[in-house]
Amino acid sequence: MSNLTKLEFNALDVTDKNYLTWILDAEIHLSAMGPGDTIKEGNKTSEQDKAKAMIFLRHHLDEGLKTEYLTIKDPSTLWKDLKERYDHQKMVILPKARYDWLHLRLQNYKSVSEYNSAMFKITSQLKLCGENITDKDMLEKTYSTFHANNMLLQQQYRERGFTKYSELISVLLLAEQNNELLMKNHQARPTGSTPFPEVNTVTNNEYRDNKSFGRGRGHGYRRGRGHGHGRARGRGFGRGRGRSNQQNPLNFKRKSYF
Repeated sequence: MSNLTKLEFNALDVTDKNYLTWILDAEIHLSAMGPGDTIKEGNKTSEQDKAKAMIFLRHHLDEGLKTEYLTIKDPSTLWKDLKERYDHQKMVILPKARYDWLHLRLQNYKSVSEYNSAMFKITSQLKLCGENITDKDMLEKTYSTFHANNMLLQQQYRERGFTKYSELISVLLLAEQNNELLMKNHQARPTGSTPFPEVNTVTNNEYRDNKSFGRGRGHGYRRGRGHGHGRARGRGFGRGRGRSNQQNPLNFKRKSYF
């Protein structure tokens, strides 16, 4: 167990589940340490560098694999044998990665972050299997999978002429955050829920004036005037609330901009 804490990355599992990530990590670390060329076939590196590479590679092998390749002392030979044994993993992973890429949809995710994470996971698998996925491919995939209700937004983003996928995602994340803020503000104080002080002030003044004036004209006149004002004010306020809702440019029932 103590050796596990000293590993720079996970050891190659005998079941080959992590082979593709293992060879990438091994290549990077060997290059950083110096003996990166030792795993290349026909290399002319020194015996000392080969020994360093073998120590490093064996340290990152499953205990069962160490036993199986116990007699190999050349890192390029070990690298070749492991590739012949496990390289078929690309043929297993590639069809699934292609399927996931084909069915990747921005509209199917609850947030831009979730979609972005899925995008990088799928493209990483494709690249490990030799598939070349460019920024142009990722941009087109995102544009073409906007929700049908947001086609206008999709056209606006296209017209901005993004050349990098990261630029588009940054804009989408910002739009999503702004939309969430608007949603929170709306839920805290929905449209029409705040009383208008000016209306209350005018209404109270009219009530006092009518009450005073009614004392001289009689109870019937005061009742008629009060009832008339109540009706007019009720209709006016109802229409005001209707216009406010209709002019609201945001559909608060939607989850996001996509």
